[in-house]
Amino acid sequence: MSEPRPTAAQPTMHIGVVADRTGLSLRTLRHYDEVGLVRPSGRSDGGFRLYTEADVERLLLVRRMKPLGFSLEEMADLLDVADRLAARDGDAPSAALPGSGTDDDLRDRLAAYVHAAEERRADLARKLEWADELITLLRSR
Repeated sequence: MSEPRPTAAQPTMHIGVVADRTGLSLRTLRHYDEVGLVRPSGRSDGGFRLYTEADVERLLLVRRMKPLGFSLEEMADLLDVADRLAARDGDAPSAALPGSGTDDDLRDRLAAYVHAAEERRADLARKLEWADELITLLRSR
């Protein structure tokens, strides 16, 4: 079975360009592809991963979740929620997103991720304050 190929209207990038743009390592990008978190939109004739701008946006969302400690499963779920909401808002082809879930269910799931991100951010902010206190203490000695 052949890999999907982006249309000519969709410019593509090789993995090195995507790594530079996202700040993610080649190893991480390959891992995300292998586990099915963010797959490239296609492959070249030589088998190289080809990413579109939409793929990069998905990777940037995942990258923003990483420092907050979200699991791969949570990242995948949030991508699913975002895809389904975009499809329902007309930003993506809904035929590509089978499954159930009312708009209210999806919005509730999204709200839960917002709440979790806010809590995790607050925890990181507290840790940064402690780190600043330590640095100040050490410099004063």
